[in-house]
Amino acid sequence: MRYMPAPAFIPLLILYLGIGEEPKIMLIFIGVFFFNSLMVMDTVKFVPKELIEATYMLGGDRWSALKQVILPYVLPGIIDACRINLAAAWQLVIVSELIAATQGLGRRISVAGRFLKTDEIFVGLIVIGIIGLIFDLLFQYFLRVSCKWASQKR
Repeated sequence: MRYMPAPAFIPLLILYLGIGEEPKIMLIFIGVFFFNSLMVMDTVKFVPKELIEATYMLGGDRWSALKQVILPYVLPGIIDACRINLAAAWQLVIVSELIAATQGLGRRISVAGRFLKTDEIFVGLIVIGIIGLIFDLLFQYFLRVSCKWASQKR
């Protein structure tokens, strides 16, 4: 599924879900879920086996290994994967607004493009970029606050 471009599903989503908000939400889900899943699986794959084995040797069971070792180890990677995929989700929001929308930044850019109002197009692009940057900075802040134990050298 990850090799199939999400916007290619737009006609099917409109056909099966109508022109409301449901196809837009499903488009974002299709475009982000599979990448997020793979990135989370990749993060979990690199949990050191020594940490898990040490948990079992100290009397822990599978639940405690998951809760006290694996989850804290992978949480920074999961948050970072969500931050990275937020950019793709944000792009899909704009793409979904270009099709069958009555409002939104994508719709405003589309209308401005029809009437050759390049100044409005640039303003829309700048606003989209600023909102995306704010979301990225919020995720970085959330990562720094929620995962203080992880060394973040960026």
